Amino acid sequence: MTLAHHNPQPAGSGWLRAPLGVLFLVGGLALAGFGAWLLVLGGSAYYTVAGVLMLVDGILLLQRRPSALWLFAILLGGTLAWAIWEAGMDWWPLAARLDVLFVLALLLLTPWVRRGLVVSTATGADASTATPTWRAATRSGTLALGIAAIACVGVAGLSVARDQHRVAGQFDFESSAASPLPESAAGDAVPAGEWHAYGRTAFGQRYSPLAQITPANVGQLQKAWEFHTGDVRGRPGDPEETTYEVTPLKVGNRLYLCTPHQSVIALDATTGAQVWRRELGLPQGLALQHLTCRGLSYAPAAAAANAAPTSSTGGVDASKACGARLFMATPDGRLLAMSAQDGHACPGFGKDGAIDLKANMPNSNPGSYYSTSPVVVTQHALIVGGTVLDNVSTKEESGVVRAFDIDSGKLLWNWDSGNPDVTTPIEPGKTYTANSPNSWSAASVDESLGLVYLPMGNQPPDQWGANRSAAVERYSSSVVALDLATGQVRWVFQGAHHDLWDYDVPAQPSLVDIRRNGQTIPALVQPTKQGELFVLDRRTGEPVLPVTETPAPGGAAPGDHTAPTQPVSALSFAPEPLSGKRMWGATLADQLACRIAFHKLKYDGRFTPPSEQGTIVYPGNFGVFNWGAVAVDPVHQVVFATPAYLAFVSRLVPRPNDHALVVNDEPPKGSLPAINENFGAPYGAKMKPFLSPLGIPCQQPPWGYVAGADLRTGKIVWQHRNGTVRDLSPVPLPFHMGVPGIGGPIVTAGGVAFYSGNLDNYARAYAMANGRQLWESRLPAGGQATPMTYSGEDGRQYLLVVAGGHGSTGTKPGDSVIAYALPKTGG
Repeated sequence: MTLAHHNPQPAGSGWLRAPLGVLFLVGGLALAGFGAWLLVLGGSAYYTVAGVLMLVDGILLLQRRPSALWLFAILLGGTLAWAIWEAGMDWWPLAARLDVLFVLALLLLTPWVRRGLVVSTATGADASTATPTWRAATRSGTLALGIAAIACVGVAGLSVARDQHRVAGQFDFESSAASPLPESAAGDAVPAGEWHAYGRTAFGQRYSPLAQITPANVGQLQKAWEFHTGDVRGRPGDPEETTYEVTPLKVGNRLYLCTPHQSVIALDATTGAQVWRRELGLPQGLALQHLTCRGLSYAPAAAAANAAPTSSTGGVDASKACGARLFMATPDGRLLAMSAQDGHACPGFGKDGAIDLKANMPNSNPGSYYSTSPVVVTQHALIVGGTVLDNVSTKEESGVVRAFDIDSGKLLWNWDSGNPDVTTPIEPGKTYTANSPNSWSAASVDESLGLVYLPMGNQPPDQWGANRSAAVERYSSSVVALDLATGQVRWVFQGAHHDLWDYDVPAQPSLVDIRRNGQTIPALVQPTKQGELFVLDRRTGEPVLPVTETPAPGGAAPGDHTAPTQPVSALSFAPEPLSGKRMWGATLADQLACRIAFHKLKYDGRFTPPSEQGTIVYPGNFGVFNWGAVAVDPVHQVVFATPAYLAFVSRLVPRPNDHALVVNDEPPKGSLPAINENFGAPYGAKMKPFLSPLGIPCQQPPWGYVAGADLRTGKIVWQHRNGTVRDLSPVPLPFHMGVPGIGGPIVTAGGVAFYSGNLDNYARAYAMANGRQLWESRLPAGGQATPMTYSGEDGRQYLLVVAGGHGSTGTKPGDSVIAYALPKTGG
């Protein structure tokens, strides 16, 4: 006679017990097996113990023992204690450790499991013929498991209510101790309601003296108008990194902007109506790694007045006929000058309004040298840097930086970091140094000091540096100050020594005067990918805030070497080192997978060199700061920053020869380059984010913040998580976890900062005093461009946000230019 026949149970009673028991068996085996692997690698023993307990629990469930409830209560309670020991009261790390077990506990507490349990297989007691012994055993197990589950809920409630990553603080802008400087500290004569350069001024501060929008009224911002450029990524031949990163200019009542596919557009700044448009066209067959336009450069008509009023033939100078001018660098290696009035080419500039930036270039290849950032405009000259193909080969074009006469386009000087001492214009027929470090980001200039400040990249390939020359070693990943008149180096400060991590200096330096120790110091603030904010005397390059050379890991690939030390600033947003405890995942399973991956990879902290084993690079080459830089309030000498934190994995792949593909599975389409192959070097490099099997970061959140720091003291005054995973998860969940972004912020005299670069498609406003979020607006696409602000003819202050998306981050593509303003008042 079978047990079921002897004591028949009610229909459906305890039906979930057996499937759950099988799940525990399978899950326990997997957890114990992979946990043992982690233990052998030197990781936590928790997963092995938890797997064994779950395995035994599965057996007890299949044997219908109430003790299964007790054992799972021990597992859940022990996991809670372990989770608090590892993660403290930090909600998201706790959730990853507890979520699956907590759900399983709830299932165990349901009647569909408990009614299927018996005291022993001999008695056959079940819910239909329950004995006091059965009831007591089930009740005590249920109580124990319920207490463990309630404890989890309590800890969750406490951890959600507090944010241990928050730095709470407040700038005291009203106190005399704040030592504000006059508005003239902004360093320019740009009208308050205008935006004449990429960073508003040549100082690159991203600061506006407008104060109509304040913390008290910013919540009333509403869309005033929206313009669609018609330029959306996804055309044939587009590289992956086709991005819309433009910050428009505002001059008079016009806005000027460019698009990735080479449209130049002028809009009415008050209404958003198109005034004129010039289609430059994008040549076919370009070997492009990036396709973007971060902005145009502007020169007022007065600059042309410095030229002779007549040409050599006695006629009117053609460049003067253009009046105010716009300058734009193109993907096919040209620099164009056009009239700000209607967009027509300025014929007196170069040849028919264009300069060939490919002139005197070695290894010339269509699309392998171009500029993505606006050029520097001074009273007499244009300073032009550019980007070369990164990590494609060791035979790329030159990273030379050149100065051209602003009116005629004549070459004035050239500074080649591979041949830095000779800056006189290159002779016809000669070429610049191949593969020399370049300056691809935006530069800044202080004409009163006669200096232009260049953020420098690295010599490709980034991950191999055995053959770099002394000049390359000196200028790679540095900020360099050049004499405006001659191009000669006045000083250099290096942000990363012997860079093997793509830690080029990616951001425009911000120039600001700092009052410190009773003196006003002309300073330069340089953000880096490593998270350092170096604050330097811009006259000499000497640190204003202390810089310490700290020991760095060794162990470079055979034939290469590492620098023994690396510089760290007193003002640093560098992340804490990773550890097994800081691995994360949506569940216990993928967190375990991340821990195994962490222990399999090479990681000795920041600056661990690349390896064939695979190295965790943290911060990754996405950077704590990238081309978006920071925003500086020059009056109060404080900075608004948007640090991001993502780990990457760099794996060196030996090359058998100079032409085989070792990183890419197949040749790229058309003329697009084979990225990371490093033809000519001993290794290719496989680069990818450090992600769990579910495609989320292996390091625990937060991954992105907004922060405020005092440039006089180096103190981070406040720092808060920023952004949600709404547009990063398969299900649009608005969890406020703190997500990374790319693009820059701005600050205003009204005490409000703005940022739209987070990867969750929102524009947001913050109180500069304490970082509190004051306003947000949903964007139709990714907002990975630096916003700007200006005054319209109607007297209103506008916030302008470009939402076009970013190919590398996968944010939604679009073509929107959106203006926000406070509601109109009066008649």
